Amino acid sequence: MYIIIVGAGKLGYQLSETFSLKENDVTLIDINDEALQKANSSIDLLTINSNGMNLEVMKEINIETADLLIAVTNRDETNMVIATMAKKMGCKKVIARIRNPENTSQIKHFMEHLCIDYVCNPELEVAKEVGKILLKIEAVNMEDFAKGRVSMFEYKLTSESDWINKPLWRLTLPNRSLIVAVLRNDEMTVPNGETVLAEDDIVFLIGVKEELEKHSKSELHLPPSRKTKRVMILGGGRAAFYLAKILTKSGVIVKIIERDKERCKELANSLSEALIIHGDATNIDLLLEEGFTDVDGVVLFTGFDEENILLSMLAKKHKIPKIITKVSKLNYVNIIDELGIEIAINPVLLSASEITRYLNGGRILSIAMLLGGHAEVMEIIAQEGSKIIDKPLHKLDLPKGIIIGAVVKGKKVYIPDGKTVIHSGDRVVVFCLKEDLSKIEPYFYKTKRGILNELWNSSKNHR
Repeated sequence: MYIIIVGAGKLGYQLSETFSLKENDVTLIDINDEALQKANSSIDLLTINSNGMNLEVMKEINIETADLLIAVTNRDETNMVIATMAKKMGCKKVIARIRNPENTSQIKHFMEHLCIDYVCNPELEVAKEVGKILLKIEAVNMEDFAKGRVSMFEYKLTSESDWINKPLWRLTLPNRSLIVAVLRNDEMTVPNGETVLAEDDIVFLIGVKEELEKHSKSELHLPPSRKTKRVMILGGGRAAFYLAKILTKSGVIVKIIERDKERCKELANSLSEALIIHGDATNIDLLLEEGFTDVDGVVLFTGFDEENILLSMLAKKHKIPKIITKVSKLNYVNIIDELGIEIAINPVLLSASEITRYLNGGRILSIAMLLGGHAEVMEIIAQEGSKIIDKPLHKLDLPKGIIIGAVVKGKKVYIPDGKTVIHSGDRVVVFCLKEDLSKIEPYFYKTKRGILNELWNSSKNHR
């Protein structure tokens, strides 16, 4: 594929790395020479120092032959113009990043009249994800699949758990559920019947949502959950604005602390139901004065990863029930694991996941990237002609790092065994370790080529 990416920021860099495989020709355009040099030194691509709206440059790089253009500069208007221009010049598909709240409300209009195929908004996606976590009342982390019928539960085993120091075959699992992975000492493994669980292990179950919820409340000795009524957001950027809208609409009391006075005025004018406080989020006296220790959730949205991590540790010390930390630098993932930060959100990975789903035309319905990038859980529609269909699972010889967690046939959910047969059109929830991602496609798709193969393989081919 011939792919053009305009904008060499964090998302542009990540997408460039993802797509830069031997089957792809990737061109990265930006006016920032330093950013281009960074990309050029570690990624196999062509870099061009130019404005993405330069018509002559677009002609020189043969935009009319491009399969995909992604515009992710730091200005919405520039991204819209570039995407529209590329589409009208013959580019097959165009994606634009649009982030400003004023523009977000008009996205459908932009897509229709400006010929933009897909719009990504990292801050809005982050807000939706965080809102989903905060508004849940379960005491475990959970991801839904198959329109809410199947869930993946993730929780840490305590010393009181009945599951520790026992092999899996002796455990009483929830009805219609399966343990697909165990995270121990920063290493994700797929267990077998002889695997013995230990205190502090993080266990991942996939199963029927109602059964998992019932079991988590009655047998797992989890701390009691409570409804989120008060949330403090530290940092008042776009993600904070979107999240405050989501939370206040659900009746949650929201406080935002932001150090920029002008930004505080903007937020106060547009968020009448939230309390906006001008101040430094790292000022502990201010936090305590504003009720930091009495909230049900704290969201760390400052513009600095280091501040977010330190503030999350402070919140953990004060035993705030829900702590969500935004971390933009991928190389901080291991640090997050070591510090025991349970919920971390990476806007770049979230956006890459959304773009992945779009480019696969609905074949992948949802993707959950597990903390640290150890594994992914995907909901895939089985296709006619693929290896996975019309034969018992025990005959497929799936790699050990790939687990079929659930199969949805119509309205019925099945936890598969070796005799289960998947048919075309079934929804399949698949757990996969990172090192085995590239092995999935031959089982679920007719060919080994295409965008999906390129995206999955990128996780193993960092340059």
